[in-house]
Order: sequence, then structure tokens, then C-alpha cells
Amino acid sequence: MNDKQQTKITIMLSEYTDVFAWPPEDVLGVDRDVCEHHLNISNTASPIAQKKRVMVGERQNAIKEEVNKLLGAGYISEVQYPQWLTNVVMVKKVSGKWRMCVDFRTLNQACPKDTYPLPRIDMMVDRTFRYEVMSFLDAFSEYHQIRMAKEDEEKTAFITDFGTYCYNVMPFGLKNAGATYQRMIDAVFKDQRGINLEAYVDDILVKSKTFEGHLSDLRETLDTLRKFNLKLNPTKCTFGAASEIFLGYLVSARGIEANPDKIWAILSMPSPQTAKETQKLAG
Repeated sequence: MNDKQQTKITIMLSEYTDVFAWPPEDVLGVDRDVCEHHLNISNTASPIAQKKRVMVGERQNAIKEEVNKLLGAGYISEVQYPQWLTNVVMVKKVSGKWRMCVDFRTLNQACPKDTYPLPRIDMMVDRTFRYEVMSFLDAFSEYHQIRMAKEDEEKTAFITDFGTYCYNVMPFGLKNAGATYQRMIDAVFKDQRGINLEAYVDDILVKSKTFEGHLSDLRETLDTLRKFNLKLNPTKCTFGAASEIFLGYLVSARGIEANPDKIWAILSMPSPQTAKETQKLAG
């Protein structure tokens, strides 16, 4: 993409700053009439309330920081006398920081599986062949853009040293969350999927034969996102690319190739120099 084309895309994106923002007033995401998450707990399941686990040191500080952030965004609210109650689990990121997760295993075991089908990755990747211009979009805190059903909010309760809270939006780690999100995406982009757009959960690809056509396709997609109040993460979006990684594959007008990052170990492997090395390579 040349400088003139890049400028055209930049000017068009400047009209959609609200699609890339996440102000507190937009925290509730898509309307309940479009999609909300239900737990559908089995009638034979009995509520389980876990005892609070002890968290100390930097884990404790990370929990306090995360709880304050979730409260500020409106993702969670304080709850009293919950029947279902679970603990948080702290997982260390590669960066060295802590990620707070909620251990929903007992709650998930009480929920039947949602059999809503996810798209076939191989078919979606095949449908990107011979498209000259593509944009790769990534949703911002995707699951949090769907609300929990009112009657199920309290069932997501978790306990910390700073209080007991439940989710107002669909949390990560909850059974069937992926199916609910895909159902929402299919409904939102029903007029575009398989035509000028491919979407697998929160990964969205806008594809076009020409650059001018891409401007129109991208505008249609952004208008749809704005209509349904869905937000994108600008740091993870790529616009007007000739090739990029999509669902683990390098897609471009040339065709479909393996992700170079995934096969680097094989590409950089030295050729065997002795009979013994050849035997090792052959297993």
C-alpha cells in the first residue's frame, strides 16, 4: 500500500474514533436484545461456595488493582449472600505481571455444553485466497462486551480479601462463552460473512479485490460495529495489508502459507552432516 492509499485509510478511520475507544459509558457493549450470556445451570446441580484461598504479597496487590479496575469499568459489582462462590487464581504473565483469573470449574461443571458451531478455520482461510487488500481487526476485551443475563450475574460471584463481587458482563473462563460470542458475531455480521468478511470469535478479517473496494468494505464493517456498539483494540488492528497472520496462517493474494514464526525452528535446523545425525533426524 502506497502513501496515498495509506492516507485515505487514515482519513476514513478518523471518522470512527468512537469504534476504537472504550469510555465507561459504553462498558455494557451490545444490547441485550442482540445477545446476552445465560448459564442454563442444570436443575440437578447444587450451588457450591468455595472457601477463600489465602493470597499474600504481590498477588494480593495485583488482586486489589484488578478489582478496582473492573469496578471502575463497571464490569463487576459487589454482591451479598451468593449461593455460588469461587476463588480467584493468579497467573504470571510472560512480562512478569500478574493476571487475575476466576476459577469457574465448579460452576462450569453444572452447565450443559452449548453446541453452537464455531466456523471451520480451514474453510475460512481458503476463502481469503486471491484477495488483494485485507484489514485485520481485533475486538477490545471481547467477552466483556456481552452482558450476563440478570438472573445469572450473582452466580458468577468470586471472593477476595477486598469483598465479594459478581460479573455484570461475560467473564473469561466461563463455559460456553466462546459459543455465545460467536453467535453474537454471526448475528451482527450476517450480511457480510463469507462475502467481504471472515470472523472467528474476536478475529475479524475484511477482504477486498481492490483498494477502492476495500474502503467501501471497511466502512461497511465499521458502520456495523458502531451500530451494535462493539469496540476494537487499535493496538491489535492492521489496515490495508497485502498479507498478515490470520488464525495461525499467513494469508495473502498469493495464497496460504505457514506462519513463519511457527516453522522457524524447522527452517533454521542445520542439515545433517553425518550418518548418525541423519539417523536422528529420521527418528
